[in-house]
Amino acid sequence: MKVLNFGSLNLDYVYSVDHMVTPGETLASYGMNVFCGGKGLNQSIALAKAGVTVYHAGMIGEEGDILLKTCRDGGVKADYIRKIEGRSGHTIIQVDKTGQNCILLYGGANQSITKEYVDEVLAHFEKGDILLLQNEVNMLDYIIDSAYEKGLMIILNPSPYNSALDRCDFNKISMFLLNEIEGAQVTGEEDTDKILAKLKEIYPDAKVVLTLGGDGSVYQYKEEICRQGIFKVKAVDTTAAGDTFTGYFISSIIEGMSVPAGLELAARASAIAVSREGATASIPLKEEVLNTEL
Repeated sequence: MKVLNFGSLNLDYVYSVDHMVTPGETLASYGMNVFCGGKGLNQSIALAKAGVTVYHAGMIGEEGDILLKTCRDGGVKADYIRKIEGRSGHTIIQVDKTGQNCILLYGGANQSITKEYVDEVLAHFEKGDILLLQNEVNMLDYIIDSAYEKGLMIILNPSPYNSALDRCDFNKISMFLLNEIEGAQVTGEEDTDKILAKLKEIYPDAKVVLTLGGDGSVYQYKEEICRQGIFKVKAVDTTAAGDTFTGYFISSIIEGMSVPAGLELAARASAIAVSREGATASIPLKEEVLNTEL
């Protein structure tokens, strides 16, 4: 079983602020850092740090060599990453004094995926392999259709949620990994139990992992329900918390762990991640996750 993450690679420009800027306001920041990130890259690094051999596919721009280096240094297989003319994807991130964030995303090279490139990459994978996707690259519908035809297990984090997802056949998704906001956007429901019920109704064969912020997470597959609370830590930066959770939970599937054990492992890893600044830089190694008292 091989794992392919077809996803974004971003440069994150992170500004420390007292509060999120409001319309018409000019706000001075008291700190600024540049990190490598993107939901795709974050999740690949989390998988690699959790001990999974993961291949990343995606596009970088002319200034994106640091993204390629970050992948390789983080243990991610970068064979399928391509450099093109123009700018890499990037974000402008505000992080307030409580560790909460808001993100402005520019797609850049991430929006330059072609059918030919998708076919070239997927030719190296076969039935039973895992494909992890987010919604920060273009051609997502074609990637899903092509991977489904090959018999790959498709895991989707539908973030950011926008109209591009309307073209995707969610019936081909094996597992949804999403937060409560994305769950509401997919189903039109607000209550957690109603979100889960609606997902089971419209996608009865899909497994679901729904993260609930301070209320932990819940796994659902047909009649099976499993809940996991959070490990309370002082939050510094929540930027890569969900991506860390995703990578570690998928690693638990590959290792054959039980769902409760996988949810606990993912919760521990994400708790450590939020206690640090940055995206990829905040993701802990598995040894640390297993040995840190929380």
